[in-house]
Amino acid sequence: MATIKEVAALAGVSLTTVSRVLNRDDSLSVTPEVRMKIFRAANQLNYMPPRQRREASGKKQLVIGVADWRIIRPDRPNVRLSSLACMLQLMTNQYEVSFVRLAYGQQQTVDGIIAFGVFSDEEITFLHSLSYAVVFVNSNQKNYENDQVQLDFDLGLEEMVRYLLDRKRYASVGYIGGLYEQGNVRIGANRLNGLQRILKNRGQYEEKFFHIGEISRESGYALAKRAAEEGNLAEAILLGSDEIAEGALEAFDELGLRVPKDVAVIIYQDIQTLESKWPTGTCIEMFPDYVWENALEMLIGRIEQKRTQAVTVLVPTHIRIGDTA
Repeated sequence: MATIKEVAALAGVSLTTVSRVLNRDDSLSVTPEVRMKIFRAANQLNYMPPRQRREASGKKQLVIGVADWRIIRPDRPNVRLSSLACMLQLMTNQYEVSFVRLAYGQQQTVDGIIAFGVFSDEEITFLHSLSYAVVFVNSNQKNYENDQVQLDFDLGLEEMVRYLLDRKRYASVGYIGGLYEQGNVRIGANRLNGLQRILKNRGQYEEKFFHIGEISRESGYALAKRAAEEGNLAEAILLGSDEIAEGALEAFDELGLRVPKDVAVIIYQDIQTLESKWPTGTCIEMFPDYVWENALEMLIGRIEQKRTQAVTVLVPTHIRIGDTA
């Protein structure tokens, strides 16, 4: 069994701080980032303070399903799930919560659902068959009967294009990314289509700078290498996902291309279902913690039947300036 000393070492803070945070000492003044770091370390090591172990038996048990098959390939992990229990501990200590990934058509006992992406009527019916409490994230619900978190994708892309072309004066913007299609599931199209539309409206779209393959590290590597060798690499490149970025940056390094001196790079990050390897890079991000916090807060409200009126929250995307562009 893990010890509080191991949690403190993993979180990089003192034993006293870990003890007071995990025992919810409200008189302690620490940042939300430090609290999250401690909860994540405790969760990773499966550590629970003695008082919480005693209290856990009296907490209500909740199982929350995550329907992510519209945004993540089924053969890819959703690493974000491991930190959700920690996030919920920051919000409430009334529940003992576990999170499970759902698969379309497979029955699962859950108390509520967070569903990501655009779903068909059949998929929505299936989700409601599992639970009446469903929060949709970036879905296509127009009837406002369900709680929703909507993301403004174009805002971040437009901000990125202005930054690259108007402020940094790069001559061209391109894209290296992937598409995943299986049945009626299509992942990766919004970011691609959005960037093409914005550049076309400015009269600065060049098809030769857009390179599309699969959503994988291997595809990112192959696309980036071929684009560079054929002379079809734009001065500034949006890499469509962390997986694509891993391969593309490996190819650039092998070819001796320096980032950002030889090629500027922006990484498109969604709800961060993968841990980013480039925390200081320039990226388009979606305030993932804010998305999850709002979805969890609305879902708990539904489960507790505190309200019946559906709520919609709009979250903007934005460019975070780093050291790669």
